[in-house]
Amino acid sequence: MELGSEEKSYIREHAKEGYELLKELAQIPAPSNHEERRTEFCKNWLEKNGASGVYVDDVGNVIYPHHVTETNPVIVFMAHMDVVFPDETPLPWKEEGDRLCCPGVGDDTTNLVALLLSARYVAERDLKPEDGCGVLFVCNTGEEGLGNLRGSRKICEDYGSRIKAFTSFDCTMDTIACRAVGSERFRVSVKTEGGHSYSCFGNPNAIAVMADLIREIYAISVPAGGKTTYNVGVIEGGTSVNTIAQEVHMLCEYRSDDADSLDWMKARFAEIFSKKREGAEVSVEVVGLRPCERLNEEQKKVREEMLDFAKETLARITGKTPALVPISTDCNIPLSMGIPSVCYGTCFGAGAHTREEYVEKSSLELGYETALSGVLRYFSK
Repeated sequence: MELGSEEKSYIREHAKEGYELLKELAQIPAPSNHEERRTEFCKNWLEKNGASGVYVDDVGNVIYPHHVTETNPVIVFMAHMDVVFPDETPLPWKEEGDRLCCPGVGDDTTNLVALLLSARYVAERDLKPEDGCGVLFVCNTGEEGLGNLRGSRKICEDYGSRIKAFTSFDCTMDTIACRAVGSERFRVSVKTEGGHSYSCFGNPNAIAVMADLIREIYAISVPAGGKTTYNVGVIEGGTSVNTIAQEVHMLCEYRSDDADSLDWMKARFAEIFSKKREGAEVSVEVVGLRPCERLNEEQKKVREEMLDFAKETLARITGKTPALVPISTDCNIPLSMGIPSVCYGTCFGAGAHTREEYVEKSSLELGYETALSGVLRYFSK
């Protein structure tokens, strides 16, 4: 929906406050699985700004339930608190012209601020959602890396079929997630007897065994359905140049935006991991599991309407047509459960997942308008 003069005036009046909130929140460390400081900050901020009933669930999500009863349908709005960086000390903030620079500032702190400001607008006016629905504003945990979407999973476990629609504010205003990219991630370990490189020459070497595993992974011909990929991202182990390696580990994954192709890759990886390796013990731990979308025709129609709304809203507010791209986001979980979902951003910037990340200060007001437009779509006129 297009905002009226009252909403736009509100955004302009509070733009500086939004900037100050972003500056403070962006510097709070929040590595995946350790978002406690941002959890405390977001809960306190919501309570101080008129939100009632705010609570923290078992995985650290901060949840503001607005007009939510024990049984009514709910609309979910979510932005994740975690960043990819492991820092436990304040993240470095600097400003360079129009650029607000800080690791994690765009992914996802600016979107998190847009969510908080939208939640406050709704709380201050006690706006009533349409059709007897309730609205959940969620500052969630565990979106990045091995966080394994735990925050989104928890919301979907707790509210399940009650969720009518699900929006995640993530990425930038030039992109909309049009398909969910699923994945499975593994930590693979190889152990052998090892020994001295000269006197025990011929004993199985864990590195050589792991190399065979990797060679077999990279010999896979990916299926034609959707876009499917695989990767070995980390290898670690061995002792010294003159030691036959006893233990080696790797992290690897496969991904696809097609559910059948994801299942096909699962079978190929299982074949490789289950093969007997003489003189070696191979163990496999699943460390990440992100499902693909599985929507029926009716659910696809609702989701298309959500995508169209996001595309039209972003184009109208920014003057730019956003790209529709497959991405792995918090929406993977609801989409795998048949819940129509959409993910789009509320800022312009670049450098996500690098320490050179920045957002454009001039895009902040446009982002607040984008978020509030998405939220007020579900409220009585």
